[in-house]
Amino acid sequence: MRARRVKNLLQRCYQSFAAGQNVQVGQRVHIGLGSTLWAPQHMTIGDDVYIGKFCTIVCDGSIGSGVLIANLVGLVGRSDHDFRTVGVPMRYAPWIGGENYTGRGLELEVRIGDDVWIGHGSVVLTGVTVGRGAIVAAGTVVVEDVPPYSIVRGNPAVVVGERFDSEEIRQHEMLLARRPPSSH
Repeated sequence: MRARRVKNLLQRCYQSFAAGQNVQVGQRVHIGLGSTLWAPQHMTIGDDVYIGKFCTIVCDGSIGSGVLIANLVGLVGRSDHDFRTVGVPMRYAPWIGGENYTGRGLELEVRIGDDVWIGHGSVVLTGVTVGRGAIVAAGTVVVEDVPPYSIVRGNPAVVVGERFDSEEIRQHEMLLARRPPSSH
């Protein structure tokens, strides 16, 4: 019991360190070691979210509740560097986190719906919505919206199946609505 309390305390300490500027974290959120969370303007993370190890979440947007994000996942900007700045090497080009940035990308966000699973090593670019209940297979690169309850894979992501049929979705939604928070 004591070891579990120590582990929970360490996790909370790490979470406060890992969740950087402009990130609002809900309750019962696990942030794996080596993960980085930062947003130029705002990122909200719902309740009961698991973020694996060595994830990079550096963009504006939102992550719903009950989301599972595996290890090595990236939620990243599509246009975070002003590569069109003449006479400036890429290393020093204006970027979305810098003061007075006026380049593209400021309006782009990632939106991850509730009850989503994003598999190991996947990348989701800003400007994308991953619909409620969807599954993103390991290694997938998501550059367009993912419909609710669909399963996508590949680079770029393509729909390869559905998580549930319409009756199962109805039942699933009904059961989720009855479920108390943080019950497993």
